[in-house]
Amino acid sequence: MKGVERGRMNTTSGPRIGVALGGGSARGLTHIPYIEAMDELGLKPSVISGTSIGALIGSGWAAGMSGKELREHSFEVLGTLRTIAAKLWATQVRGIGGLLKNGISMQLDATSIVDAFLPDNFPLEFRELKVPLYVVATDFQSWHQVVFNSGLLRPAIAGSLAIPSFCKPVVYDNHLLVDGGVVNPLPLDQADIDTDFLIGIDVAGDPSANLTKTDHKAIDIWFGSAQIMMHSLTAHMMAAYPPDIYIRPHVASFGAMEFWRVREIIGHADKEKDRFKWMLESKIEAYIQNRIPVIDSNPK
Repeated sequence: MKGVERGRMNTTSGPRIGVALGGGSARGLTHIPYIEAMDELGLKPSVISGTSIGALIGSGWAAGMSGKELREHSFEVLGTLRTIAAKLWATQVRGIGGLLKNGISMQLDATSIVDAFLPDNFPLEFRELKVPLYVVATDFQSWHQVVFNSGLLRPAIAGSLAIPSFCKPVVYDNHLLVDGGVVNPLPLDQADIDTDFLIGIDVAGDPSANLTKTDHKAIDIWFGSAQIMMHSLTAHMMAAYPPDIYIRPHVASFGAMEFWRVREIIGHADKEKDRFKWMLESKIEAYIQNRIPVIDSNPK
């Protein structure tokens, strides 16, 4: 194919790529193989936008981490339930003094979670990132979307992933922030800023695994209802900002909070890497040649 050289695309005159990374809790770990696929093609985004875990993973990508580095770091910090529990306990209590002062809360501190799971020496401010990043959160008081692309990085990410009820709202920049998925689970509008080619990776899941199931647990109903809401919001967003490539991996078999299954979740998405790379090559080459074919991003 013209424009492809030794497995990497020649995009010197290619489009500016915007990538929207959606929210979906543990299922968002499936973002990583798609980032690796772009690395393997030599493609770099010009803009990254993210909601919830998409904001967390997107921040690492924007900071210069490769897909492989994101994979290795995820395995290191999420590899076992014991590892996750130890990190969360440490951030919640911060020693006996913290326990005596704050007591034991059933709600997690999103800012402490971000501190615990980001790599050491991670950038403190948006301006230190290598790729522009737009982080989407929800202002609980005004019911509006809040977008951060400057200032402190960690509180913006924390606000974006503060799942209602599970995490305390994050007070930052005159906002009371909760999970960005409440208003914008796939922020295509932000990835479309000053870009030519738009990619959306939707990790909220689909109903296929639960069509015949009737014995749902209460937490399954809670997260499932959130998924239905997110699906509806994403449909409206896609109508307003149609992506050139839309990916929705089948992740319904993974629980929203099953982060300890990180190897299974990422391995599940590994199967889609080659198809995603073919789609990217075909679509971007067509864009360069001013002919955009219709490619089914989610064949049955």
